[in-house]
Amino acid sequence: MSTSRLVYRTRQFWQAISTRASREDMELASTILSSSEFELFQQMHKSEQAHSLRVLRGLITQGEENPDLHTAALLHDVGKIRAPLRVWERVMVVLVKAFCPGCLQKWGTTNDEDLPEELGWRRAFIVSEQHPAWGADLASQSGVSELAVSLIARHQEQLPLAKDNQDSVEDNLLYKLQAVDNQS
Repeated sequence: MSTSRLVYRTRQFWQAISTRASREDMELASTILSSSEFELFQQMHKSEQAHSLRVLRGLITQGEENPDLHTAALLHDVGKIRAPLRVWERVMVVLVKAFCPGCLQKWGTTNDEDLPEELGWRRAFIVSEQHPAWGADLASQSGVSELAVSLIARHQEQLPLAKDNQDSVEDNLLYKLQAVDNQS
């Protein structure tokens, strides 16, 4: 892991355990999301809300005005409400992702539709890998647009590095979401 990546992950860790959304941020989220979407957002862990709001603010700072992109920014990690991760599980996922990315995907694969009470040692990896699909399902049930649902479902998908390679509007928005998500 590079030094800059280590610094980023350390900062992300401290933000996760210490940062909460301000009243102003929550008001912003409530103006972007419908009432059912905002109810879903409020079910997210406080640190996930704060992260999502940082992603949204980053996109707004870049001049992004697409309402579907804003909704996806706020709800991209909502699938984690199905099985919230503890801090040590998040750390474990980050370390495995850094040192054995193939292991993360392998250990995160599941055929189960519903989460059993206890997933054992693979729990954190399953949540990490499956939360985009779970979040897309939850968002769809809350009335989120098809484009925003797709962005949520695909937010961890590997895209080519060059932004210019994005052929569709959706891929271009996904690239922007991922770029800010990876820095927030």
